[in-house]
Amino acid sequence: MTSRRAFLKAGGLALVGLGLGGVPGFMARAADSQKHIALYKRSKVLVCIFQRGAMDGLMAVSPFNDPYLREARPDLFMSPARNGTGKPLIDLDGTFGLHPALQAFEPLFREKRLAIVHGMGSPNNTRSHFDAQDYMESGTPFSKSTSSGWLNRAVGLLGHDASPFQAVSLTSAMPRSLYGDQPALAIRDLKDFALQSKGTPLDLSTTAQSFESLYDQTSSALLKQTGKESFEAMKILQQAQTGKYAPAPGVVYPTTALGTSLKQIAQLVKMDVGLEVAFAESGGWDTHFNQGTGNGTFARNAQDFSNSIAAFWADLVAYQDDVTILTMTEFGRTVKQNGTRGTDHGRASCSFIIGNDVKGGLVHGALHPLAVENLEDGRDLAVTTDFRSIFSEVAGTHLAIQNNRVLFPDWEEKRTGVMRTA
Repeated sequence: MTSRRAFLKAGGLALVGLGLGGVPGFMARAADSQKHIALYKRSKVLVCIFQRGAMDGLMAVSPFNDPYLREARPDLFMSPARNGTGKPLIDLDGTFGLHPALQAFEPLFREKRLAIVHGMGSPNNTRSHFDAQDYMESGTPFSKSTSSGWLNRAVGLLGHDASPFQAVSLTSAMPRSLYGDQPALAIRDLKDFALQSKGTPLDLSTTAQSFESLYDQTSSALLKQTGKESFEAMKILQQAQTGKYAPAPGVVYPTTALGTSLKQIAQLVKMDVGLEVAFAESGGWDTHFNQGTGNGTFARNAQDFSNSIAAFWADLVAYQDDVTILTMTEFGRTVKQNGTRGTDHGRASCSFIIGNDVKGGLVHGALHPLAVENLEDGRDLAVTTDFRSIFSEVAGTHLAIQNNRVLFPDWEEKRTGVMRTA
């Protein structure tokens, strides 16, 4: 199965994670090496994390002074008050409280490296997970016919030569965000990385020189012109020192899918292999039943989510100026809890943006009082910030992408103010 693959322009060579446990020597040494390998100039890197299942933004970042929220969620409402009945919210600004399981985010917020945009979502009011994710990842919330993802279009707008590692998703299959004409790579795990050509797996002992020889046989002039640099990169990676990758001192990643993905993205960032767009996923946010407060399903997910991201950020050390993290989720949850102490599919949620060029320490966006007359369809937190406003501003500022008409077709640009400008 070749769903985890990357094609260089004009095809011919695919890089796939075969899941066989074997790994080419050059990739194993590169992934495990602590040595800085200057293959390409240091790049700005946008790391996107999709919270699949629809995160409850009202629980993640709660407007705890709103009396309507307390009334709507008798079993789920949380407060920053320390009354001995459970873990309190972390009071961010007297209006919003961060869920205690997200406590790893608090230092980033206080240091103004974390910004939160509340009331974010899609203008399309679908409550289907599949459709909402598809619309958000394609960046065209009213068109099912869009063949490309917004991150793939972002790669195309970078306007310079790319390494084979320019766009990488640490997932088992290529995410919708990276569909398109630009080369992208999806790998479940760097340790399962292998090479194949025209559907035939190559011997794992094959060297980069053999790859170059294979490449030389292609009839594609485009590959001949652009592929040499890729093979030079592979040969340099092959010379990397062996040894197990060690994060920065004191950094411990959760041993979870998200923690592992972000740890490997950190490796690629530090290796300077030309990474510019990275993608990871966090699942389990569909909290219909027993959502919990300080403990429970939501809290477990939130703790893994924040601890993984905080470890990743701390691991970057000298690379923090080069990296911005953007989180997204397809929609939020209902304001009112349901009969099984959970929440159902709603509308708006919130996004977390981390970096040294964000307007951090603030909760951006607009939340109206949660009275019924202010709710969408009388039940949901209304979308006051179109997700495209966030994505375009973050990508545009951090990666210097200017053409929003290509990035998000049929959208009238409106900035959120979440990023600092020079």
